[in-house]
Amino acid sequence: MDVLQNILVFITFLIAVGYVITKFVWKPAFLKTKKEAEKACGVSGCGCS
Repeated sequence: MDVLQNILVFITFLIAVGYVITKFVWKPAFLKTKKEAEKACGVSGCGCS
């Protein structure tokens, strides 16, 4: 029982760390909203370099 509890605590910790990293440090492409993707320069043919 003690081993199972330690595993669940470790998994919860990893999920929390992953959330904080994706929220504040790194935004993967699959988590970006459509509005953010449309603002990318060069995609919409805006003529910017």
